[in-house]
Amino acid sequence: MSKRPITVALDAMGGDSAPAEPVGGAVLAARGGIRVLVVGDEAGVRDALAQYDTAGLPIEVVPSRGVVSEGENPVRALRSNPDASIAIAAGLVQQGLADASVSMGSTGATMAASVLTLGVFDGLDRPALGGPFIALAPRMSVIDLGSQIDCRPSQLLSFAALGVAFSRTFLAIDDPRIALLSVGSEAGKGNKLVQETYPLLERSGLHFIGNIEGHELLADKAEVVVCDGFVGNVLLKYTEGLAAAVAHHLALTLGADSPAVAAIRGLAGNAEHAGGPLLGVNGVVVIGHGRSPATHVANAITRARDMIQRDVVNAMRNELASVLARAEGVRDA
Repeated sequence: MSKRPITVALDAMGGDSAPAEPVGGAVLAARGGIRVLVVGDEAGVRDALAQYDTAGLPIEVVPSRGVVSEGENPVRALRSNPDASIAIAAGLVQQGLADASVSMGSTGATMAASVLTLGVFDGLDRPALGGPFIALAPRMSVIDLGSQIDCRPSQLLSFAALGVAFSRTFLAIDDPRIALLSVGSEAGKGNKLVQETYPLLERSGLHFIGNIEGHELLADKAEVVVCDGFVGNVLLKYTEGLAAAVAHHLALTLGADSPAVAAIRGLAGNAEHAGGPLLGVNGVVVIGHGRSPATHVANAITRARDMIQRDVVNAMRNELASVLARAEGVRDA
């Protein structure tokens, strides 16, 4: 019996242009050989699929009812509507019917559905959103990018472990360097969270190089940069806005068709164009931007496929267990 292809459950109702753009992304990914379970309002999804020639493509429609919007409390919304598209997508992974889930919808809802359905690694309080997001630094992952706004030092230590495992398995970096994002390079600089996290990372056994400042993010000083989600999300959105503003300025100066304009627009890079992985849950989950066009949705599905092939989840789970064991040993010494 032949093994089925890697299967990704796509939340077709998530995103600013759902279900049209997610469905378009599903078609592109299916053309690349990925089996896609398109979860959403059945009539709307089938209408969107009718715009494409899907004969022979590995696409299936899985009906759902309702959507968790950005303004809702995600946990309450999921409990009141367990048949929402993101809940059904996570459930398909939990049941073994899909290998990963992808959504362009609410980050909070995707995280909540993933945690409630799949659970998190032993020793981890909450997952983190992270990975490379600047094209000028394709080997640098920032964690967290917005899933955890308020963090404790122990959580930042966990983020570092997750980042190391992700870098080793997904980016093929043997010994990732870890840095804390701060307002100064000296050990005593930073707010209370950064100051209290610093000694934990020093004793972690990881390749910790200390603090780095914002202007050093593109200087190839570290492969894993740790910060709380408030700082990380501001950094992410600022980078995207800066790239768009510079591209607009160049378009006015050089013309909209200038190659420089297209190059600058791409500098925001990976997180916008392929989504970011949710690290620390017992399954592969990729979260993309709500405004993602079909090509970016397809990229997110492909990223999920690649994470499955490289067994990233098990690598992260083992790395976290190792770091926590070393930290416990330091406390007991």
